[in-house]
Amino acid sequence: MKLAEALRDPVVLDLRGVVDKAAFMDRCAGALALPRWFGRNWDALADCLTDLPRPVALVVTGWQAYATARPSDWETAQDVFATAADTSTTGLTVLLALGTPQGNPRGSALGGSDEGGSASLG
Repeated sequence: MKLAEALRDPVVLDLRGVVDKAAFMDRCAGALALPRWFGRNWDALADCLTDLPRPVALVVTGWQAYATARPSDWETAQDVFATAADTSTTGLTVLLALGTPQGNPRGSALGGSDEGGSASLG
């Protein structure tokens, strides 16, 4: 995958406020514009991530509270991300954003927010 190409239009998965698996799956579905048939479980997420229509740089922001609240689920999420990145046919890179940008305590440098719409992968 050409990371530079994917980084020109990254997909931000903002997990701020997410403290359970259902909310995590909802955020994934919205950020990645996953199909309606997405089953909101780990296997379905893995299938969707390995079959994205274009190279994707997925930037995960605000993940720390979810990791603390649901450490087992967060470990599973990381495994799903890693496996999908290794097996994606079009190219997937997952980047975990650390910290909060200076002077912007509520947002991320890539524009993540709790209010935003989904990104288009088509």
